[in-house]
Formats: sequence, structure tokens, C-alpha cells
Amino acid sequence: MPVLRVIVLWHQHQPFYKDLVTGEYRLPWVRLHALKDYYGMVKLLDEFPNVHQTFNLVPSLITQIQDYVAGTARDPFLEVAAKPAKDLSTAERRFALQYLLQANPVHVIGRYPRYRELSERLRSCGSSLEKADLAFVPQDFTDLQVLSQIAWFDEFFLQEPDVAELIRKQRNYSLDDQKFVLKREREFLAKVLPAHADAAKRGGIEISTSPFYHPILPLVCDTNQGAVSSPGLPLPQNRYRRPEDAREQLLRGLDLPQKVFGVRPQGVWPSEGSVSEEAISIAAKLGVKWMATDEGVLGRSVNFNFTRDAGGRLTGGGGDLLYTLHRYEKNDTRMNLLFRDHTMSDLIGFVYSGMGASEAAHHLINNIRHAAQPVLDQGRDAVVPIILDGENAWEYYPASGREFLRRFYDALHHSSDIEAVTVSEAIERHQNFRTLGSITPGSWISANFNVWIGAPEDNKAWDYLYAAREFYDQNAPGATEEQRKLAYEEILIAEGSDWNWWYGPEHHSANDRDFDELYRKHLANVYHALGATPPDYLVQPITASPGRPAFIAQTSFVHPRIDGEITRYFEWMGAAMYTADLRAGAMHGKQYFLDSVYAGVDEQFLYGRVDFAGGVPGMSFDLVVNVESQIGNSSETHRKLRLDASVESKTLQSWSVTNPQNGAQIVDAAHSEKSPVQMALKKVFEFRVPLEWLRAPMANQGPQANRLGLRVSLWHDRLPVDALPVEGAIELQLVSELELMSGVTV
Repeated sequence: MPVLRVIVLWHQHQPFYKDLVTGEYRLPWVRLHALKDYYGMVKLLDEFPNVHQTFNLVPSLITQIQDYVAGTARDPFLEVAAKPAKDLSTAERRFALQYLLQANPVHVIGRYPRYRELSERLRSCGSSLEKADLAFVPQDFTDLQVLSQIAWFDEFFLQEPDVAELIRKQRNYSLDDQKFVLKREREFLAKVLPAHADAAKRGGIEISTSPFYHPILPLVCDTNQGAVSSPGLPLPQNRYRRPEDAREQLLRGLDLPQKVFGVRPQGVWPSEGSVSEEAISIAAKLGVKWMATDEGVLGRSVNFNFTRDAGGRLTGGGGDLLYTLHRYEKNDTRMNLLFRDHTMSDLIGFVYSGMGASEAAHHLINNIRHAAQPVLDQGRDAVVPIILDGENAWEYYPASGREFLRRFYDALHHSSDIEAVTVSEAIERHQNFRTLGSITPGSWISANFNVWIGAPEDNKAWDYLYAAREFYDQNAPGATEEQRKLAYEEILIAEGSDWNWWYGPEHHSANDRDFDELYRKHLANVYHALGATPPDYLVQPITASPGRPAFIAQTSFVHPRIDGEITRYFEWMGAAMYTADLRAGAMHGKQYFLDSVYAGVDEQFLYGRVDFAGGVPGMSFDLVVNVESQIGNSSETHRKLRLDASVESKTLQSWSVTNPQNGAQIVDAAHSEKSPVQMALKKVFEFRVPLEWLRAPMANQGPQANRLGLRVSLWHDRLPVDALPVEGAIELQLVSELELMSGVTV
């Protein structure tokens, strides 16, 4: 009987945030994700002994965790969280307000009422740190210091009796509570790496690795590879070609896990799934047995375009090609290769967070079986590789996605027709490998390297790195061993992929400036370490100016005509506007359908408009608009409305308005002749509903006014594929037009 094997590989990675010269951590994400995700992800498998998985731990992440466990990490974010609130300076208070509230507003902050209250108070100050500083008293800061740490605790840590007791307190925390939380943090961090070692010794997981500081190996070997995968791509002025550095990064990446976990990794998830023939050859010579990348690289290498039908199943023989293991053979190089199912991996990363846990897990298991069936029907074993980031996605799930994972793992555990295996187990059991004689260079993103090279910012960063590397070659021979070691370490850090991730047009975050400054600091440290003054250009930001604003509040009443057309530019002037940031986030791969949402009120109605990215999608889809009202300063929902609009062939087929609180339908398109509700779709989608249905009257109450929260989501094939805002809601104040125009509520 042919066997269906599922490989799940979780890639655990954070950039190298430490400044080696000052010893200070520029950002706290290693500590926070180590508290929130890494321990629980592996510990959860104790409940499902039949489910084996692969965890890819980036070595530079391991060293940073070790630094925190040893108590030698200088983390200014932790220092501010630990300091008595009454002793915080003005700069430290504003630092706390800026960074201790930098978390997912729904699933991290929103989980704790007092934390949400403090976040809303900051927002009511227009995010002005100066105004907020005056609005927060010492007790507010103490509560913020405690809750901003607890909010990142793993689900297993939250179940500890002493932690649970502290959470029940909810507010009015003390300095002793601060000390307790920080003490427990260090204890919890100390559990992360041993949990992985224990699971590996039991055979429940395989630990794989990446190049030490997470560089794009093909580009470190030769930046000209960028134009091989994307012909015509603009390249840096100077060709960076350092295969010896690529080898050093990979060798260190193999050595450290062996030292920490007692076993040398057999496999490598190369940073961002980036491969080239030169990088594979280096890995093979170092004893690596397997590497993984994306289906797009496979498709380009064999000149095959992977396509899927409406149900997500690969067509045209794509399943035969993808759901197996491959063996790369060229000259004296041999390497086992597997290629991730891009679509299935992205469902976990971007889609299932918007579904119920049971429904999502059921959908995934069915997808796996459905996808592999054509291969099994031919009497051959099928291997379905699911590979994705093991940390960032969980901020968008309730309770870090644990209910979804439990239901998914339980289904795998009890499925007699599925083997959940590590990569090495799959290789050992597999028959009939496909042979590959060549590989087109590329990464998991579009099967090229365009995220990291080609844009002016990217290329400038490469040229700065080139100059520092050349300076090292010229000056290292005359330096001491200690100077050479530090300077070369900074070179290796600067070769990491994370800096260029945030350069160029693709991505950005609230920490763009921090990443830019830290990258330039690493390069400057090369010159400092060798006793020289860094070039003046390293003082200037590489990052370009930020893009369009994400949110503009309503400034006057609106009275648009609901016809689905952009009839007049001025008819939506004064409305609140929320724009999709098409570069946003640490995760890549999301497909954007929604471009912007306009919302506003007048004395009688709530109005909304949805603009689409690239025009109205041609596929069948549903638009869902969820509206909630809140009374006064209460954070509790008073009344909910749900608007559903079904679209086929770019035409509005039907719509309805329901009350989600009792499931009752209020009106639909077939019975709307005398209804005040209007909906229309042509170039844009527009709607109107009466304010009285939300039972939140308008009043001249300034900050205590009644409020509406609005969120739009787009669904395809019963899956949520896009939303605006991604988290939270567009907020509208129900006040007079005079107050809106005067800016009292902002």
C-alpha cells in the first residue's frame, strides 16, 4: 500500500539584534518570541507521540537565547520594564509607551483588559508620547511594565499557578510583581533549548539548521546570481563574491547545534529557502544530507508551472512532481532536496487565523489528503512538505494558535493513512527519488532574490557591505587577533538577510529605523574594530521615507451616493480612510485584494466604501463587513451588525444584513425595496446602513462619545484571504460635525 507522509518544518528565526561593541540589544524580539512561541511549539508535541516534526533553529537565534539565559544580555526594553515606575525618567517613560505597547492589539494586548485600556489611552492621545506621558501616572506604568511581559508568556507558562494568580490580579501591580515577572522570565527562557534537546533525543523531532547569521547564501557566493534568477535586475555597483564566507556561515551553522543539542544536523533550511548550485555544492562538501526550498524553485528548474484548481489541487501532473523527494546530482555533488507546498504552507501562515480552530484543522487535513491522492492512486508514496515560519503567524491566532495546532496534530496522530515524519525519516523510508541535474537559483519568495537585491536601497546596502569587506581584507593583516575576530564577526552579521528584508519596496514595520541603524552600526563596527574611522555615509539612513499613512480619522460628515462608482472625488472627503500597507509585516507571501476602506457617518447613516487592489477581483468572492458599537468609555460591544455581499464575475449577486448576536437576518437584497440599506458594486463596493440599527446615538461628548468599529474581510472558497484592518477595527466617533471638524476627538 502506498503511504502518505507529511513533513512539517517550523523555521525559528530572529535577526541578530545585539551590537557586539556595546553589548546592547537593539530590539527585544528574541526574548519575547522565546517566551511566547519556541518552548510551547515543541512541548506541545509531547501530547502527540505519533507526530514527528522538524524544527529549524537558526544558530544566531540560539546564541542570543543563551545570552539571555546567562543573564549577560543588555536589553534596554527589559531594563525599562524592570525599573520602579516612580524612578523612570521622562525619556524612559516615553520609551515604555513607544515599545511596551508594540504588540498585536487583539490577541496579545486585547487578551488583558487593563493592557487594552492602557493601549486605548495611548491611542486617545493621538499616539503622542508627550501627551500620553502626562496622561499616565506611576501605577499605570507599573501595570504596563508587568502586563507587557505577561502578554508574551507561552500558553504553558500561563498555566503555572503563580503566574495564573498574578494574572487574576488584573491591575494595581507592585514592584514585587515586577521583580517576580522578570525572575520567571529568565526561568522560562532557560527551558527553551533543553526542551528541543529532550525532544530530539526521544526521536520526536529533528533539529535542522541554517547558515549562522541567516545570509542569502547564493548572493554571498555571488551577487550576480540575482540577475540569473531575474534577468535584467539592477545589480549593486560592486560584485560581492565571497564563497568562503558562505562556507564559514554554514560550517558554524552545523557546529553550534551539535555543541548545544549533542547531535550534528543532517539538514539545512537555507535562509529564506535560497539555493544555487554553488551553495548546494558547499553544503554537500560539509556533509549536509538534505536541503529544502520552495515549489517555485523546482518549477523554474524543470520549466514547469505549478497551477491549482478551484479546490487547491495541483493540476497537470504537478502533484507527481511536487509530492516526492528529489536527489540533486551534478559532477561530484549529491543532495536530497524537498520543495515546500507553497499554498498549503501559506494557509497556516495567513488564512487559518481567520477561521475557527476546528474548521481550519479539518480543512488542512482534507487538503493534505486531497492533494496527495492522485500520487497515491498511481501506487506511489506521497510526501507533502509544509514549511513555514514558526513564530510570527501565531500573533494573529487566539492563544498563539494552540487550539488549531492541537486539533491538527490530533488528526495526524489518529490518522491511520498518514505518517507525520521528520525530513530524515522521510528520506530513509522513501522510494523512487526524482533526479535533478540542475537548479535555477532562487528563494521561497517568487523563486528569485528580488526582496534582497535590485532595489536602490538593497543595492546601496550591498555596496556598503562590499566596501567594509574590502577594508577588512586590506587592514586585517596588521590588526591584532582580537581585532580581526571582532571585525570579521561584524562582517558575517552584516551578511545576514534580515537587513535587506526591510530595505526596498516589499516590507516595512514600526522598527524600520531600528533595523537600518543596526545594519549601519554593524558595518561601522568593522572599521572601529580595526582602529579606523567609519565612512561618513554610514551616518546617513539607507531607508527611504515612509509610505502612505495607514489611517486618517473622519473629519466631517459625509453624504455619498451609493452607486459603486467613484462619482465625485469630494463625496468621500472627510471620511475616515484605512489603507492597506502592501509592504507590511515580517511575513511574506500574503496576496492583497483590498486596497483601502473609507468609512464615515452623518446624522442618520453609516457609510462605507471598499477599494480593491488592482480592481474588482475576477474570482467569486464574498465581502463581509462587521460593525460594532460601543457606548461611552466602555470597551464592551453594545450592538453588532454583519453585512454580507456575494460577488460573481465582478457583479454583486446578493447581500444581507444580520445581527450576529442572535443570528437573525434583518434584511436582504430580495426584500430591500423599502429598506434604508443600500449596497452597490461597480468599480468599488459601497454601502449604507442606518445608525439607529447600531443603537449608539450621536452626542457631543468628546472623548466619552459613543463609537463604531468597522472591519472588512474578503472570503474566497469559504476562506478569509484578506482583511482591512488586519487586526482591530476602523474607529468612528459618533459626535457632531462641529466636533469632528474641530478635531476634538482626535
